[in-house]
Amino acid sequence: MRYLLIICFLCLWSVNAGAELRTETIEYKHGDTVLEGYLAYDASIKGKRPGILVVHEWWGNNAYSKRRAEQLARLGYVAFALDMYGKGVVAKDAKEAGALAGKYRGDRKLMRERANAGLEVLRKHELTDTKRMAAIGYCFGGTTILELARSGAPLAGFVSFHGGLDTSDPKDAANIKGKVLVLHGGDDPYVTAEQMAAFQDEMRKAGVDWQVVVYGGAVHSFTNPESENDKSKGVAYDEKADRRSWEAMRMFFAEIFK
Repeated sequence: MRYLLIICFLCLWSVNAGAELRTETIEYKHGDTVLEGYLAYDASIKGKRPGILVVHEWWGNNAYSKRRAEQLARLGYVAFALDMYGKGVVAKDAKEAGALAGKYRGDRKLMRERANAGLEVLRKHELTDTKRMAAIGYCFGGTTILELARSGAPLAGFVSFHGGLDTSDPKDAANIKGKVLVLHGGDDPYVTAEQMAAFQDEMRKAGVDWQVVVYGGAVHSFTNPESENDKSKGVAYDEKADRRSWEAMRMFFAEIFK
């Protein structure tokens, strides 16, 4: 087992050894709101490559969402972590995060439009292959990318990590153009069994190509190490679910970008 781990580490190192990670802070606007996104790509790769939109948790576009963009860049994608709240707006605590996210949860039209504004930045970037694009989101961001899908965004795929599944108008699922992958904690207290059933029924009726992967024992925000480890609180990091869900995303991308 020890030697297997060493071999895996060496393989991972060889994949990233030649990478030239470049990042850019990009200011853009939606209406009168100034936003600030974070772009990452590998400069050692020449020419266009698939573009991945990243939507942050309810905290805002912080170090976590930017790190995910960098991880995607190391896999050979151009990734853009969009900003849903406004330049420099990052919640200081859960109360503020809830208020910020609640504005968009209560106005799905605004949520979709704000997400599409970020998508346009990625679409217009010179390195983006606009025929091969996808979106991923975490928690609040997972809810957002599913609404982006329901808005009819022309992407090949949408991946929600421990995101909310409810929507204001389930019939809008008929607008979904890409495949959908939902990665869900089996013990997530913030998504009820009724919401999960309603989501699956929504996808089924709309004829969407969808998957739901459930990780036993995982609760909400299982991909973020800053969620700590107390599952009794309903929010906790789960290393195994984090690793498995990232690999599920990679396999999904291999399928849609083949």
